[in-house]
Amino acid sequence: MEQRLTIVTLGVRNLKVSSAFYENCFGWRKTAASNENITFYHLNGMELALYGRDELAHDAMVGTEGSGFRSFTLAHNVRSEKEVDDLFGNLAKKGVSVVKKAAKTFWGGYSGYISDPDGNLWEIAYNPYLELDKNGNTLPG
Repeated sequence: MEQRLTIVTLGVRNLKVSSAFYENCFGWRKTAASNENITFYHLNGMELALYGRDELAHDAMVGTEGSGFRSFTLAHNVRSEKEVDDLFGNLAKKGVSVVKKAAKTFWGGYSGYISDPDGNLWEIAYNPYLELDKNGNTLPG
């Protein structure tokens, strides 16, 4: 199997609400492949998809029960602590739920967490050990 990730699909309770969150709070634009059943956002070399939670579980042939921590987070890395603070400030003004305010981390970075309407955690971080290219893609280390 090739070492790559193509699409991350989040199962959401309400596709319209979740799509509005990513468009209005993050400022992302849907791709032309989006429709009333699924929303796609093109990221740096991959896609983020939003799909109905029940339909996604049905497709994977698994149950829909479950709550609490999902054992994963999504991360958006920026180039400085100031960028982290600025982004948190902008998101908070848009009503985004701040789960953990940005602060220095034990590993030498600076980060905090927000959540989307379905409780998916997004870490907003500055990692001094992670090099980003001009487009925000990570460089191999």
